[in-house]
Amino acid sequence: MKARTVCAVILLLMAATSFACTTLIVTKGASADGSMIVAHSDDNDLSDQRIIYVPAQDHEPGSLRPVYCTAVAVGEFPQYNSFIYPRIVSSRAPAYNTKEYLPSIPIGMIPQVPHTYAYFDGSYGIMNEHQLMFGECTDGAKIQIGPEPGRRIFYSSELSRVALERCKTAREAVELIGFLIEEYGYYGTGETLPVADPNEAWIIEMAPSPEGTGGLWVAKRVPDGEVFVAANQFRIREIDPEDPDILFGKTLHEVAEKYGWWKPEDGLLDWLRTVSLGEYNHPYYSLRRVWRLFSLIAPGMDLSPWVEDGFTREYPFSIKPDKKLTVRDVMNLYRDHYEGTEFDLTKGIAAGPFGYPDRFYGPYDGQGDVGDPSRELGGAWERPISVTYCGYTYVCQGRDWLPDQLGGLMWIGLDKPADTCFIPFYAGVNALPYSLQVCDTSKFSRDSAWWAFNFVSNWAGLKYSYMHEDIKLMQEKYETLSLSRLQEVESYVAGIISTRPEKAVKYLTEFCAGNFDEIVKAWWAFSEYLIVRYNDGFINEKGKMAQPVGYPQDWLDRTDWSEGPTSYEKGNK
Repeated sequence: MKARTVCAVILLLMAATSFACTTLIVTKGASADGSMIVAHSDDNDLSDQRIIYVPAQDHEPGSLRPVYCTAVAVGEFPQYNSFIYPRIVSSRAPAYNTKEYLPSIPIGMIPQVPHTYAYFDGSYGIMNEHQLMFGECTDGAKIQIGPEPGRRIFYSSELSRVALERCKTAREAVELIGFLIEEYGYYGTGETLPVADPNEAWIIEMAPSPEGTGGLWVAKRVPDGEVFVAANQFRIREIDPEDPDILFGKTLHEVAEKYGWWKPEDGLLDWLRTVSLGEYNHPYYSLRRVWRLFSLIAPGMDLSPWVEDGFTREYPFSIKPDKKLTVRDVMNLYRDHYEGTEFDLTKGIAAGPFGYPDRFYGPYDGQGDVGDPSRELGGAWERPISVTYCGYTYVCQGRDWLPDQLGGLMWIGLDKPADTCFIPFYAGVNALPYSLQVCDTSKFSRDSAWWAFNFVSNWAGLKYSYMHEDIKLMQEKYETLSLSRLQEVESYVAGIISTRPEKAVKYLTEFCAGNFDEIVKAWWAFSEYLIVRYNDGFINEKGKMAQPVGYPQDWLDRTDWSEGPTSYEKGNK
């Protein structure tokens, strides 16, 4: 077994860059093809990047389901063999049965059900075989505490997995998660989980309770025809007990009143104000992304990027898009660095000569919640949607006009969304490619697909304004190719799935694996092309090597190049 020496994290504070994601839902009435879309960027600081297929399973009567601690977003728990990598070691899925690591130790058990559904898993559950889909983002909360057997055994990641194992609809998932929080207790950070089936979308938000057991939660339905966005801040506000589109925990009002967080005479309970201090990290860390996505989706609203404070009401819970969104529209939303705005990260001195949009965070950057009076900020970078520390992004589709095996699509983009290629997998596959299910970020390996995309993204930083144009051509080529192939696949499988389901599943699995492997192979070849093409800062091509392009003039004018030596006279630099 590999020895691991780490410090336990009991009282939890979120780091400045760790596990801070952007998530959205495009309801069926807001999408161009009538599909429900759930998207999520897992900004996880070189965590466990594996996308795992968890098979459907049958269980004996009286069986118990283990609940494991989660290191993602809340820190490692060595007493439960809970580490950043691997996230789980168990027989839950073949790819999780990594025998060279210590097995995960359950923090608790819950009664198992006779049959659990197959699903795709990452840092959080993604999508199951019945087209149930989850997104996620971490939020600040007034109370952030660690797990404790018998009192707090669930974090949002395991909650999403249990829901995918047992539920077919979004409302079922919300109700189950709420029950599990109250029955078994919730630890960790605040969390927002978008959850949707092909016809209905909900947002469930949760936070630990100051009681030290149970937990606080609310849920709200996203109106059809609208788009919801969250970016590391709670998005649900007033809780109206008479609203049929709002659900909440049975102890929420009682606990909030007991701890002085809310008084009945104040009117309806404001969830955001009640359980959090607003944004975290720095002002606009969350709100700027909400503004940006809303402004791209509905520019006609003319929303301002500037607000009074972190509890602003300028940005509604959900909005109607100016035009209905395609799945590729959503992919491109995740590639944004505020291009063309006053916050454009491809501009300015920090972007360097070649418009590099990523910013590397350090110990000088803020941590904790903005509302914490003990915090001091010396400065801050704008926080874009696409960040260099993103581990993977997915865009899931649920389509009610197709059988579940065909209707559910997970488009997975490994590493940073700005520089990745989204590749589709049907919910009806019975396996995922080996190279998608292996990735140790501490060891470079060509056996892992993630490393192909990570390498290209990092290499592009050497001459980003040039290489990113090459990347965009690759994205256009292979995402368009995948979309065109799906039409033929769905036509064929729809004709056999009712009479020959096993053949249909085999066909889907082989198609998805072949398409994925082809694109990954192309990305490795592309990486080698970029190495040669931009070697030593030149532009290179066979027969015309070492073309000196130098630096852009506007950047050159800001350097001390003009003060360099131009004569032999003393005093001339």
